[in-house]
Amino acid sequence: MDKFKGAGVALVTPFKEDQSIDFKALEKLVNRQIKNGVDYLVIIGSTAESVTLSLEEKKLIKEFVSVINKGRLPMVLGIGGNNTKQVVEKFDYYDMSDIDAILSVSPNYNKPTQEGIYQHYRAIGQATDKPIILYNVPGRTGSNVCAETTIRMAHDFKNVIGIKEASGDLVQIMNIIKNTPDDFLMISGDDVLALPTISVGGAGVISVIGQAYPSLFSEMIREGLKGNFKNAYQTHYKLMECVDLIFREGNPAGIKSLLNNLDICSSIVRLPLVAVTKGLKEKINNFNFQLKEEYQKQV
Repeated sequence: MDKFKGAGVALVTPFKEDQSIDFKALEKLVNRQIKNGVDYLVIIGSTAESVTLSLEEKKLIKEFVSVINKGRLPMVLGIGGNNTKQVVEKFDYYDMSDIDAILSVSPNYNKPTQEGIYQHYRAIGQATDKPIILYNVPGRTGSNVCAETTIRMAHDFKNVIGIKEASGDLVQIMNIIKNTPDDFLMISGDDVLALPTISVGGAGVISVIGQAYPSLFSEMIREGLKGNFKNAYQTHYKLMECVDLIFREGNPAGIKSLLNNLDICSSIVRLPLVAVTKGLKEKINNFNFQLKEEYQKQV
């Protein structure tokens, strides 16, 4: 599964003033990733505000991105939820022929036991022959997929190929890497931990900040995967402040504020999310201004 090594980006869903999807901005965003070295696209994930998109809107986004992409980059589709039966049914809703893998978040709110999480993914694995990337993000779901559970699934389920780990727990990450098959992909779900994860054997990252600075960020990840950490960390520390800023008042409000400053899309989010405060917006804009000269050289 080398196609999922490197820098994937979790795309936002741009909105117009009337809250409808801004497909023109989405096209601009997708082409920006393709032209600037990103390795694969992740669509309809949590950064896309998937929980406030209708099923019909999700289908339209998936089909639109597919048309714009034209097979140039691998595509990962977010299909998850806390109702296992409904998650399984979604596989019959989409045309999956152009999807390279599924990203499926652990159930939120229900707070299932580890056995419940295992059985949830077992049902998903039986519903599709597509490669599945698990997604552990306790800050959103309210429960952690323990290392032992991930290891068990990596050995038991033939189409579970990796995990997007956003637990922030580097020890857990190392335990998973140590005890899973050599081809099991450990993908960072935290931008700030992307390089540390790579340094202990990780395969890359599914990034939020990467869609704003695709050339700079994807080159940083490539350098890390080559073992050139001195060069990679120079970029890491340059971007670290901005990573903190875009998550300070929630995702994707922060990254949309940055993308708006870059003239890519509006900063509009759907309720219950709201746009970042004026003070944070100014800090994001100031960071981008300071990086602008170097960033323009990158693209």
